Amino acid sequence: MAAGAVLSSAPAREKPRLTFWQIWNMSFGFLGIQFGFALQNANVSRIFETMGAKTDEIAFLWLAAPATGLLVQPVIGYLSDRTWSPRWGRRRPYFLIGAILASISLLIMPNVTALWMAAGMLWVMDSSINISMEPFRALVGDLLPSEQRTTGFAAQTFFIGVGAVVASSLPWVLTNWFHVANVAAAGHIPASVRYSFTAGGVVFFLAVLWTVLRTREYPPADLAEFEAEKARTAGLAHGFRESFAGVFKMPKTMQQLAVVQFFSWFALFSMWIYTTQAVTSHIFHTTDTTSAVYNKGGDWVGVCFSVYNGLSAAMALLLPVVARRTSRRFTHMLALVLGGLGLISIYFIHDYHYILLSMVGVGIAWASILSVPYAMLAGALPSNKMGYYMGVFNFFVVLPQGAAGLILGPLTKHVFHNQPIYTLMIGGASMIIAGLLTLRVDDADDVRPLPGGEPAENFGYGTPATRA
Repeated sequence: MAAGAVLSSAPAREKPRLTFWQIWNMSFGFLGIQFGFALQNANVSRIFETMGAKTDEIAFLWLAAPATGLLVQPVIGYLSDRTWSPRWGRRRPYFLIGAILASISLLIMPNVTALWMAAGMLWVMDSSINISMEPFRALVGDLLPSEQRTTGFAAQTFFIGVGAVVASSLPWVLTNWFHVANVAAAGHIPASVRYSFTAGGVVFFLAVLWTVLRTREYPPADLAEFEAEKARTAGLAHGFRESFAGVFKMPKTMQQLAVVQFFSWFALFSMWIYTTQAVTSHIFHTTDTTSAVYNKGGDWVGVCFSVYNGLSAAMALLLPVVARRTSRRFTHMLALVLGGLGLISIYFIHDYHYILLSMVGVGIAWASILSVPYAMLAGALPSNKMGYYMGVFNFFVVLPQGAAGLILGPLTKHVFHNQPIYTLMIGGASMIIAGLLTLRVDDADDVRPLPGGEPAENFGYGTPATRA
């Protein structure tokens, strides 16, 4: 098959429209998944620094996450495409296994006693979260018809936002509302962070379990053909080969979106890795991890992350409306440019309260990153390889994190002289580049009605049936 071709050997099943509560239930697990990710993103750099890591070493330590994601995501997608159980379905077994492992990891992470242990637990925790997360993207393509996919991914984004709001702000809330200590002796994690991770482990498992128990998946359209294909391609080694070969077989739309994803996620990883260091050094003027000022700054970063995630939950409800009135490409471009400007603006802030305004742009971008590219992608993929290609697509979430881990440390140390605020600005510029690149994406599945109410043929890009 030529690169870029999209073929399916069986006719696609006509998918019924799902109700509000069905979409709610299938998306609810993302509340727990993002609870775990938000705790990781807001606190792991702080844990690394508390365990003795230097500023230029932190990005390198984060390499554990992309290294695992590069292996886990596409293989889990490949395997879930070839899984079917009348009781557990196709994707749900992976949701549950990942949730159990991730919950255990969240309980262990804040109790580490050495830097190497923290780096190792990031490896395990990120892998476990990815086992649950990757099939969730494919589930939307599995169950929802084309006209509901943007809504389905927006529902996931809503729960991502809600989970992240609570998780990101939890150390601050525990300290300021419940007087839990946020300062500890050198080499020890504050109690506010430890309790937050414990809560995260519980929420992660229960939220994913809700989706597992409340969602019904469709069996393969042709079960005999499905079993024959599974037997023909059996074996983990075959899965590895096919997963990595998928990079060279991507449909045209996927190739274009991959570049957008790379620059978008490079910006996000710049933010997640260096916001705590940028804010504590540039605005709070300290690098002493045992000081009350540093930990106040670290907690405030959690509040800021909570704000952008909360805004993304609200924007998830608005994005489908904007996309219908304009286009998905324009909507995503605008969101990314606003996010980039938000990150760059932190350089000009001296009163830490105003960082919340910067997070408005970041929140809009985050809502779009989590929904619009996947909605564009789902319409360009064959239904029988949805999980496989969604896993391959996640290479372009993992690869920019690897690039950030390798590049940003030396850049911060040797070019920016250990001033991570400039690293954050590089992230902002990367997000703006991603936004501009969105305009060249061939979104052939962006169908909208004509003024008279009659369906248009994909907003000028041809019909889905004719796309290559």
